[in-house]
Amino acid sequence: MNSIFFLIAIGFFVGTAAWFLFIWAVKSGQFDDPEAPKYRMLDDDDEKPDIRQRENTP
Repeated sequence: MNSIFFLIAIGFFVGTAAWFLFIWAVKSGQFDDPEAPKYRMLDDDDEKPDIRQRENTP
């Protein structure tokens, strides 16, 4: 019976440590997508230019 409690405690410790490491990795930017910025520039800009902005420029 003691070994079961020991294994449960170890499992809880390992699970908690893995969870904290995951939270740390997310906050430090380990899961940021390095590929996205180069594809984002290829998106079409469907918005029309603002006419008022063109009128105010010299």
